[in-house]
This record gives sequence, structure tokens and C-alpha cells, in this order.
Amino acid sequence: MKPADATLIESFLDMMSAERGASINTLAAYRRDMLDFTDHRGTRDGSAKAATRDDVKAYLSSLSRAGVSGSTQARRLSALRQYFGFLYSEGIRKDDPTDAIEAPKRQAPLPRTLSHQDMDALIQAARLQAEKSPEGLRLLCMLEVLYASGLRVSELVTLPLAATRARDGFLLVKGKGQKERIAPLNQAARTAIADYVAARDAFLPAGARRSHAERFLFPSRGAEGHITRRRCHQMLKALAMAANLDPDKLSPHVLRHAFATHLVEGGADLRSVQTMLGHADIATTQIYTHVAKQRLMQVVESAHPLGRRPKSRAPAKTGKAG
Repeated sequence: MKPADATLIESFLDMMSAERGASINTLAAYRRDMLDFTDHRGTRDGSAKAATRDDVKAYLSSLSRAGVSGSTQARRLSALRQYFGFLYSEGIRKDDPTDAIEAPKRQAPLPRTLSHQDMDALIQAARLQAEKSPEGLRLLCMLEVLYASGLRVSELVTLPLAATRARDGFLLVKGKGQKERIAPLNQAARTAIADYVAARDAFLPAGARRSHAERFLFPSRGAEGHITRRRCHQMLKALAMAANLDPDKLSPHVLRHAFATHLVEGGADLRSVQTMLGHADIATTQIYTHVAKQRLMQVVESAHPLGRRPKSRAPAKTGKAG
């Protein structure tokens, strides 16, 4: 990558952080998308900042040929729009090469979720582990909090210990763009937190790192001071195996989907679910109505007598008796 491109990308990321409050994870995604485009454009002469509309189209075509999904293509085009819009607004470019380029069509798949029976199996498996070790108490606490509140995994692992000390059954969560929201905690989650906190010292590092780590609900001896998202994924997949569930179908985000889907199935209104999930647009929340309807149809087809009844066949024609 040319030095000029590297400098402009960092300036763009600084703007996204300072002016738009982009999170560390969002900035990392933008950086990956920009580097991918500049690497593709780097096969030609000149800096990527001089890219033309044909260059952007060629890049999108290369993604399509490589089998990249429409949603990923659309996300990368969105990142390029932001980047070149920044260059245009700063007077670095006189045009925007992404202008009038249509985003690839994408069909949003319904989010994967879990049944109530799946959740019961997970919680039971976690409770068995909680009886044996501090690690088990931590795992049960993470599971109960994720399912009770619908937190994103990034919100869970960075959750301050102080956020759990409220007596009203709610968490104060800082979500995307540093926006604060209130997330619910049921009695099972509050009990799991209390039991885990009593054993939490086992996870605190010694020495200079202790003061940094002890502010988090889930401290770690690592440099970040809290348990990582990757470790959270690993723990949940191991739990899925213990509960005789497919580990590929379980992740922190699947638990977030389960939280929302089960609320909608139980009759919760979309505005309340939107608030609890921290969605900026209710259109994002509406997907859970489709998930709930699809699950309802599956239940009817598998459990209702009419759903299991084989299709009737027309009676065979018989000749008149002689």
C-alpha cells in the first residue's frame, strides 16, 4: 500500500472516531475494508485515492466472482462511500467515485435462534458446571446475563462491575456509539451474578494489572483486563457440546437473537424490544416478527395433527359390479 493511502485511511478513521463516535470494532472493520480495496487497486498505477468509478465497479465484481455474499459486498461499498465522501468533503478529491453505484442486492437471512428447550438444556448444563468450579459460576453468569438482557458480546465482556450493583433489576449498558440504554435482568441472572461475584477474585491478576482488571465484571489476566470476545465464544461452544447441542449453532449473538425472539413470541411489543436491544431503527427489530412466525409455522407442521396428516389421495376408480 502506498504511504499516501495509509495516511488518508488513518485520517478517515480518526474522523470516524472523533466526529461519529465509531467503536473500536467498527474502526477495525473499516480499516480491513479499506485495506482490501487498496490492495485490489494497488495492482494498477497510482494511489487508491485516485480511484475511478470503474475501479470501484471492478472491485465489486471481483468480490462477486470470489463468492463474497451480497451483504458483505454492500457493507464494503458502504465503507467506500464513507471514505470517498470524506475525501470529497476535505477537498482531497473533486468527485466521489461511488456516486450512482448501486449496492449489490442482498437477501437478509433470518437470524439463527434457539428454542426454549435448547435454552433449558444450556442453562441446566451450565448449572451443573457452576456447582464444580469458579469457572462454572462465571459461565453460568455470562449465559444468564446474555439471555436475560440481549447484550452484544462486546457489551458483555466490557461490562463494568459497578453496572451490576443496581437494586432495580436493570443494567446500564454503553452500546454502539457510546449510547447508553437500560437492559433488564431477571431474578435468575441476578442470582447468577451474586454467586459469581463471590468467587470473582479467582480471575483477578496480581500486581500492577489488578487495578485495571478489577473494574470489569469479567476480569482477566490478559492485557485488556477483561475476558475477550473470542474466549466467550469458545466457552459457549464448549457448553453447547455439554448440553448435546450443535456448537456451530451457538454464539453470543445467537443468544441475543433468542432473547429477542422469545420476547416477541411472548407478546412483547417491538418498541420495547427495540429499546432493550439498542437498535437505532425499528426496521432492524422487525426481523424478529418474521422469525417468530416462521417458528410458529414449524411448530404447527411438526406438532399439529393436520400438519402431520399425509395428503389425501383421490379414491381409486372402480368399475360397476357386474
